[in-house]
Amino acid sequence: MPRKKITKATYLKWYEDMLFWRKFEDMCAALYIQQKIRGFLHLYNGQEAVLAGALHAMEKGDKMITAYRNHVQPIGMGVDPRKVMAELMGRKDGTSRGKGGSMHIFSKEHNFYGGHGIVGGQIPLGAGIAFADKYQGKKHVTLCYMGDGAVRQGAFHETMNLAMLWNIPVVFVVENNGYAMGTSVERTANHTDIYKLGLGYEMPCKPVEGMNPVNVYDAMQEAIDRARNGEGPTLLEIRTYRFKGHSMSDAQKYRTKDEVAEYQKIDPITQVLDVIKSKKYASDKAIEEINQKVKDLVAECVEFGNNSPFPDQEELWQGVYSQEDYPFIKE
Repeated sequence: MPRKKITKATYLKWYEDMLFWRKFEDMCAALYIQQKIRGFLHLYNGQEAVLAGALHAMEKGDKMITAYRNHVQPIGMGVDPRKVMAELMGRKDGTSRGKGGSMHIFSKEHNFYGGHGIVGGQIPLGAGIAFADKYQGKKHVTLCYMGDGAVRQGAFHETMNLAMLWNIPVVFVVENNGYAMGTSVERTANHTDIYKLGLGYEMPCKPVEGMNPVNVYDAMQEAIDRARNGEGPTLLEIRTYRFKGHSMSDAQKYRTKDEVAEYQKIDPITQVLDVIKSKKYASDKAIEEINQKVKDLVAECVEFGNNSPFPDQEELWQGVYSQEDYPFIKE
């Protein structure tokens, strides 16, 4: 595919999308404190450019799968954010009818395949989804996301091997935010260039500066084109940073406030807004209108979640067993 232009419309979309994702996650944090969201909660704050750049490179029919930091990806793929919020709140109108929660957002309709709570568990699944497209002769590509901690799992290496052996149309994306759950990359291996793990499988691989969506788009477009053209997988190490802890229970004792503040100086949302202002893509009034639109939509998501009922007790049995195999299970 020819390289897509990054236009005024692109920047305005990036700003609105990334701002919404940030404010959505901020609201999730507030609802968690209010105990309206329970269990685990992993926020995406700071990593928005990774998703924004990737979406600009994707085509209709392409698929995405990731780990448990997965609230905003389905929204980017077209899932109604109100349904995502309802799922986070454990409500019946959620994407998984309230049974998946924070770590298991899912929408086959929008080609988003989770949301997986097992570290690295989504990696072979991502390759499998891509293999299915190849087997069926479809020219789609799967983006398979993981964190820097997941590459220490055996499933990662097994999948890399098979992906190259079978020439699968998948892009493996390591969102390297530096600390896995709370242990720095430097303390988990004798090397810090995660992308070089691809060299052992002769897989095309490269590092990407991931705080700017333009950089992410450039790398993603190249990798996606390679996969779509039948040239196999790519491993991208996208170096990003999360402004929040690993989860809401993370005390973050492994890093300093000064370090976080330094990364906040290159906040992806601020970088995009600076371009909009410097190129006069939007007036101050137009920017404020976007800000208000985002604020209103977040409030609408919360209202939808609050008004959605909790699942009925019978919902526990739905989607677990086949009615045909277990006729004693009531509909």
